[in-house]
Amino acid sequence: MRGQVRVAVTGLGVRTPAGNDLATFWDTLVAGRSTARTITSFDAAGLPVGFGCQVPDFDTVPYVTGKQARRMDRATLLAVCAADDAMADAAGGGEPSVPPERRAVVTGTALGGSATSEATLLGDGQPSALYIPRTMPNAAAAFVSMRHRILGPSLTVSTACASGGHTIGEGLRLLRDGSADLVMAGGTEACLTPTTLLAFHRCGALSQRTAEPERASRPFDATRDGFVLAEGAAFVVLERLDDAVRRGARVYAELAGYGRTSDAHHLTSPDPKGEGAERCIQQALADAGLSPGDVAHVNAHGSGTPLNDVTEAQVIARLFGPGRVPVTSTKSVLGHAIGAAGAIEAVAGVLTLHERLIHPTINLDVQDPACEIDVVRGPRPLLPGAVVSNSFAFGGHNASLVFTAHG
Repeated sequence: MRGQVRVAVTGLGVRTPAGNDLATFWDTLVAGRSTARTITSFDAAGLPVGFGCQVPDFDTVPYVTGKQARRMDRATLLAVCAADDAMADAAGGGEPSVPPERRAVVTGTALGGSATSEATLLGDGQPSALYIPRTMPNAAAAFVSMRHRILGPSLTVSTACASGGHTIGEGLRLLRDGSADLVMAGGTEACLTPTTLLAFHRCGALSQRTAEPERASRPFDATRDGFVLAEGAAFVVLERLDDAVRRGARVYAELAGYGRTSDAHHLTSPDPKGEGAERCIQQALADAGLSPGDVAHVNAHGSGTPLNDVTEAQVIARLFGPGRVPVTSTKSVLGHAIGAAGAIEAVAGVLTLHERLIHPTINLDVQDPACEIDVVRGPRPLLPGAVVSNSFAFGGHNASLVFTAHG
């Protein structure tokens, strides 16, 4: 919006099933290689759904000592490594000379240290002295603040599947209202545990395609039957655009708008009319000073559940026109990383702008006729315009981000 502080994305870091660095992450998305596999971190043979999207080759040795690692749940470790990479990426043009008191961190998670909780539950049931530090939802924010000398706001958002999107939007607000000059924002989740898998299965959220996991995540397909549970983390570094340009930083994109609304409808089902989601996108566009005609691409929440996909598709068709704007779902490749999903998809949206290329939605054999949108099935050049990234969550929490190209 005119007169508003312009905010740049200057650093990106990921730990995802598609890769632990930006190049591998992006290559996997563009190639449309499914990351769903039989779970290997524990024996899942007795579970009704024994597959998911795990982070491969996750090596913490370059980042933390053994003693530090023992103090962290897997979710915190994923966050710390992704955040470290994001800050190193932002420092490529010269370390930001921001005083510690003017730095902030916002992290998001839905389930916190669930791996630690699960290990204790299935073990002797006796919590260790590190149980609370490992399971508390704000652990990632605490460790990131200590590692990067962040003495300003250190916050944690927990809005289920919208957590990652909300963290980045709230980071934007911290910069705009003058609370910080640099913000590290992102989400993390490590919820591939027996109890969590069984719980999501029993509430009817997971795909049942046990014979072909790599084809289970199929957003907008007529035969979709739920999402594939995933883990991962992603962080961005946000700065005022003027500050980023002044220090010669690489600007991946501008974060131009943010919307946040609530359905206030149902604990697990979206409002069938999509009114909350529609208001959320409209709010984000208004915040960016843009109209629907200025949007070149939507990175959809696209979870692959029967209700969510139809509702979101109808909202997109109403706002932008049936089939007018290219839409893709990152979850088709990566699965659904719950509290980290919005942050991971925001990074995908930023790279879409930076690379001028939209990655495909995979496993789309026959598109649901109720979804009257242009779902991208193969890599497609991005036309000039803004990118919208949506996150819609259990509990009716909605977050939308608007990114624009710099220059």
